[in-house]
Amino acid sequence: MSANEQAPLKIFIVAGEASGDQHAAPLMRALRDLSPRPVVFRGIGGPAMRAAGQEQLLDCDAIAVIGLFAVLRRLGFFLRLFRDTKREIARWKPDLLLTVDYPGFNIRLAAAAKKMGVRTVHYICPQVWAWHRDRIWKIAKALDGLVTIFPFEPECFAPTTLRPVFAGHPLVDRAAETFASPEAPLPWAPGMRRIGLLPGSRTAEIDRLLPVMLGAAVRLERRLGGAASFVIPASSPKIRARIEAALAAAPEKPAHLAIVDGQAREVMRQAETAAIASGTATLEASLMLCPSVLVYRGSWLTYRLAKIVLRKIGRIGLANLITERRDVMPELLQYDLTPQSLADALARYLEDPEAHAQAIEDLRKVNASLGEGGSARRAAEAVLATIGLKKDSQQ
Repeated sequence: MSANEQAPLKIFIVAGEASGDQHAAPLMRALRDLSPRPVVFRGIGGPAMRAAGQEQLLDCDAIAVIGLFAVLRRLGFFLRLFRDTKREIARWKPDLLLTVDYPGFNIRLAAAAKKMGVRTVHYICPQVWAWHRDRIWKIAKALDGLVTIFPFEPECFAPTTLRPVFAGHPLVDRAAETFASPEAPLPWAPGMRRIGLLPGSRTAEIDRLLPVMLGAAVRLERRLGGAASFVIPASSPKIRARIEAALAAAPEKPAHLAIVDGQAREVMRQAETAAIASGTATLEASLMLCPSVLVYRGSWLTYRLAKIVLRKIGRIGLANLITERRDVMPELLQYDLTPQSLADALARYLEDPEAHAQAIEDLRKVNASLGEGGSARRAAEAVLATIGLKKDSQQ
């Protein structure tokens, strides 16, 4: 029987936020290319996954929240979503539950699906190597397979029966694609210093971080005698509207400031320095070799809990966690994040050529640990191997 005459491989796939949506879509395409059977995807995701062929039951924007307090406020919604998703898995009877990042929800969902007899694979390992190492047992029990994006993650699970596969970081491929293309035109003011402002992809991040970034931009502009140009990439129309509202409400704005749709990597590629919300974008800044300052500000409850983690590991930025240093990408968190402190931190990269050059060298070392290209294909091979399927097999 040919592959096209076989029953389709049914994969229920769940990504909980924009970064997971972006990572999942190339994996979906690779699974279709490599599977000996046609593949059908259903589940929760975003526009990239929908474009890759997912039958979407819910857009991941609906569940993309940040901080414990935000989760608690919507606890009823998440409990209903968990119940409804379990029911859909039981009804559809997929061959595989493939969860992508978003571990708080997804590992619990995997545990529930495994009890139903559904095979489970998780892509993008929870950061147990940085904190909560005791969670490895719970994770190992919930999963049949785990695909990691950092080379040192599989070793964390050595005490368990789970054998993770390192596939490489998916952002490596995207960075290579960006550098392979000519620089895109961006609205930088001619002859001025280029500074990127990346306040995040969630409305709460825009509300908390962008006013501080704008205050820093005004101070930095004065410090540079007006020779400063700022660009803000907006991840979606909704976020662009939020940015525009913040700009309209700001008491002061730099003279040369523009918003662009998407193009975050291109902004970081061309900027001399950038202020970036804590998260995946900080690793993209590393891959774009953009000396940056990580910023974070959460609710008081979220930060009180985060301080417990900070006492243990001392840092939150991915580049700093990888290198076990705090200065590869300086971190300004909560009360330490002010317009003046951010302006000073950014100015260092603009006024001190040695500091700028050292930052780029440090970022190169971070990037070397992220693997080579082709991560989606290696991840797809690992997923298919977990359920006993390989390309050109007769299963």
